[in-house]
Amino acid sequence: MKDWKKDRLHVSENGKYLMEGDHPFFWLGDTAWLMLHKLEEEDLRIYLRNRKEKGFNVIQTTLIHKLPDLQTGTGLGPGVKNALVPEYWDFVDRALQIAEEMELYIGLLPAWGSFVKANILNLENIDAYAHFLGKRFQKRQNLIWILGGDVRGDAGYEVFCREAEILKSYNPERLMTFHPFGRTSSSLWFQNQSWLDLNLFQSGHRRYDQEHLGEWDDNRKQEIFFGEDNWKYVERDHNCPVCKPTLDGEPSYEGIPQGLHNPRNPYWEEWDVRRYAYWSVFAGAAGHTYGNNAIMQFHQDKKLPCAYGARETWKDALHHSGSAQLQYLKGLMESVDFVHGKPMDCLLCFGQKERYHRIAVFAGEDYIFCYDYSGDEFMLDLRAYEGQSLDAWWMNPQDGTYSYIDTLKGGQKWLASPTARKGPANDWVLVLRK
Repeated sequence: MKDWKKDRLHVSENGKYLMEGDHPFFWLGDTAWLMLHKLEEEDLRIYLRNRKEKGFNVIQTTLIHKLPDLQTGTGLGPGVKNALVPEYWDFVDRALQIAEEMELYIGLLPAWGSFVKANILNLENIDAYAHFLGKRFQKRQNLIWILGGDVRGDAGYEVFCREAEILKSYNPERLMTFHPFGRTSSSLWFQNQSWLDLNLFQSGHRRYDQEHLGEWDDNRKQEIFFGEDNWKYVERDHNCPVCKPTLDGEPSYEGIPQGLHNPRNPYWEEWDVRRYAYWSVFAGAAGHTYGNNAIMQFHQDKKLPCAYGARETWKDALHHSGSAQLQYLKGLMESVDFVHGKPMDCLLCFGQKERYHRIAVFAGEDYIFCYDYSGDEFMLDLRAYEGQSLDAWWMNPQDGTYSYIDTLKGGQKWLASPTARKGPANDWVLVLRK
């Protein structure tokens, strides 16, 4: 058995990022909500190794996802229909061990948020379930608790806080967060709770023009609709009086209909995956979570019913381009001191526009990164870097290749993407480094 040699995850001193011991930790997650319910051990190993080799380091999954999924051994009582037998919990232990051997963290949801919303998990039984989990997984080193599960924090505020308090009592240093309802952030309810170490927001899965669809997941009137501008969630979370790391824990999934509910709509594709990732990370997010429609539900047979119009099986979806391309963003961020970097749209003196024409800028003392989704021209003000020589490249976010441009010095610099690509996206990353 391979020993876990990683240092403890914790929040950076500036409150905006995560650290693994003394080293910055860039969260690159994947949503595998039904992994523990749908996969046998052999397939679980295939899935985890695929993600490991693509640079993912956090796998988000759920212990109890839907009824009938509860059993009396958890302490929830005989009134809930039994389905998860002791062998299931043994399988969870093996899954966590396999992930540990591959040096992967598991972001573990105790139960999908609908259990709290429907009062199945409540103040009368949450203590028993939380103690059951706390005792069972107390020594597990690669676990991150994710409470919630596509639910508003006010759907069971006291239940979630009590659950968090108990789980934290077993391992106070273990990171804990909350997966919220669509187009909201955990900060809206729990920002001042000491148990919340970092925020997750869920920006997906709607277009700019899909604020109101008449579906169950419409937001309430008092909540701001950002559309596809997921970077605005980062900006809002970082403006809270108490600063905590934040990241997009569920953007629009690759291969899911725009708006989620109607497969007759266009589907989100790899270029959308890239745009959500670069926009939020260059706004200061502590990482990013990828999602794929077929994989999150582990759809196994095209002939069988599936959720949200999945077009392929999970084994085919493993190889979708979007999942392979985010490692280039992760590698770019890890190549610099991103913990002390910050969003620097102020360096743009020309070219900033809205929506798909937004230029996202992230910079530190000796580097500047600009993400240009539409291949627009823009002008950078480099006077703050007077006296430095900055080598400039265009990085292709599709394959991670670099193409040298020039060595730039102080002053204003007019820039444009190198070429127009065939297809719906012409996104590039300008990389300036000392």
